[in-house]
Amino acid sequence: MLLRDHPLMSSYGIPSWPPMWMLLNGPGPTRLTGEIGILKGIRANDLPSTRRCFLYMQNEESSYLGYLLFDDIAFSRYITAVLKCYCNRSIAEIGSIDVS
Repeated sequence: MLLRDHPLMSSYGIPSWPPMWMLLNGPGPTRLTGEIGILKGIRANDLPSTRRCFLYMQNEESSYLGYLLFDDIAFSRYITAVLKCYCNRSIAEIGSIDVS
């Protein structure tokens, strides 16, 4: 199953993918949506109960922050570990990862 379609990519029934992107730096729009840009980094709290991770994305000349929320802690850890291997790849490509 593709990451973008996985039922555990959600929190309280609301899909987490694709993230809402908020401008951090640059001339771009303050908010973006969709599978755009290049993943530049990922960060999750080290707390064992963390159900979210933060994504840093570059789109054209601007940097953005997005986040993923999860209900399932184990799936949150799994996706965080997987995404760390996909830095410098397109967000659209990441949405197509098979996470069956």
